[in-house]
Amino acid sequence: MLQVAHLSVTHTRDLRPIVEDLSFVLQEGDRIALIGEEGNGKSTLLKLLYDEALVAGYVEWSGSITGNRQRIGYLAQELSPEELSKSVPEFWDAGPAETARVLTALGLEPALPRSPRSMGSLSGGERVKLRLALLLAREPELLLLDEPSNDLDLETLAWLEEFLLESPVPVLYVSHDEALLRKTANAVIHLEALRRKTAPRATVARLPYDTYVELRRSGMEHQAQVSRQEHAAFQQKLERFRQIRNKVEHQQATISRQDPHGGRLLKKKMHAVQAMGRRFQQEKERLTQMPEMEEAIFLRFPEDIRLPRGKRVLELSLPRLEAGGRLLAEQLQLTVTGPERIGIIGPNGCGKTTLLRLVAKELLPRRDLRAAYMPQNYADTLDLEKSPLELLNRSGSREEATKIRSYLGSLRFTTREMEHRAGDLSGGQKAKLFFLEMILSRAEVLILDEPTRNFSPLSGPVIRDILKSYGGAIVSVSHDRLYLEEVCTRLYALTPTGLTAL
Repeated sequence: MLQVAHLSVTHTRDLRPIVEDLSFVLQEGDRIALIGEEGNGKSTLLKLLYDEALVAGYVEWSGSITGNRQRIGYLAQELSPEELSKSVPEFWDAGPAETARVLTALGLEPALPRSPRSMGSLSGGERVKLRLALLLAREPELLLLDEPSNDLDLETLAWLEEFLLESPVPVLYVSHDEALLRKTANAVIHLEALRRKTAPRATVARLPYDTYVELRRSGMEHQAQVSRQEHAAFQQKLERFRQIRNKVEHQQATISRQDPHGGRLLKKKMHAVQAMGRRFQQEKERLTQMPEMEEAIFLRFPEDIRLPRGKRVLELSLPRLEAGGRLLAEQLQLTVTGPERIGIIGPNGCGKTTLLRLVAKELLPRRDLRAAYMPQNYADTLDLEKSPLELLNRSGSREEATKIRSYLGSLRFTTREMEHRAGDLSGGQKAKLFFLEMILSRAEVLILDEPTRNFSPLSGPVIRDILKSYGGAIVSVSHDRLYLEEVCTRLYALTPTGLTAL
């Protein structure tokens, strides 16, 4: 269905290679997970495979892409501002029969495509569902999906898993959801950026996701063990060689000119020592090298951030929760004390993001604690025209800029990416900016709307570990099953009659 041969892609703005000599075939029965750390080019690759015009302004590529692009269904990670401003009928162009079938399968109202609401007024999950429905209504022969699980409620995530497992067409998809990948992916394409993002590596493995991750881990560990053993043995031999060489050099320096025969013998010895040195150099080049791998590197919250147990952080009493003139829920009661980690779940469109905005409105002005808010739509609070350095350097001082560069470097930002406008960064890189700002502000309460939604599945365990060890309070909305299980200490479901403890 789609054949890629010797594909190489370069980011022209940074002159940074993203992909080098990638070849694979997407064929019937394939459910290929495209994985890699934030900013490694996953979204760019999907756009290129769908329509090279989408990346013409910022990448150059060589190689071949063969397939009928007219029958490819492509789900972008985010809608453009122009698409968000469209009404749902303007966005929708599928026929009525297929429309009804896919809307019902996704749990959407059959009348939604005729709704006068704008796409931007829908919840994040409703937008993803609607766009998925439109793709499927067009009956594509192949699917390219960029974060299809983003913002989906748990019920729709179960539907998506079932759909991927039974998909009649091949699928290449990016997802942060480790549980989804474990259950559905039967092959992996892993994009890495090594040596400070100057050396791309693409691995194609016809293996389930879990198998690939485990084999990669064990393979790396074995290679590292062999490398350490070989280098230790080599160092011992090298030390003996150095002792011999030093002895011969000392003898040469102290031999009397009245002993020409001894001088000739020492000269022969030195030739032998030099030959031995060349053999050692050749042997060094043949040693097993330490494995090159791209690690997810993140900062930690300061350990001295500790809310006293039982400290009252929030006591919210809300008779009515409304959005856009619609009543979403009634009689909401939410009490949060330190250092609880609250997770709120519920179906798409039930008002979770609206509720979290109210929590942020309540907590951000407080003087007795420091709160930070990470919205679902980053543009709500992030100035996309500013660079990461401008966004984070509130004082404007050179000393602060130097410190922030160091932090951004530890988060795998290149020097040029630190100076790009934030709007040009990947979703995961924008998420990293929020995390870094929360750390720099020493926030004691985090208000997080889908905090893991744009991090790679390899970064997911690190993010969860950071939040598990955080000493402050967290109020969050999430559909990430592993996040809810590992991080949250209390779960609530948002229903029309209020918050129900789970």
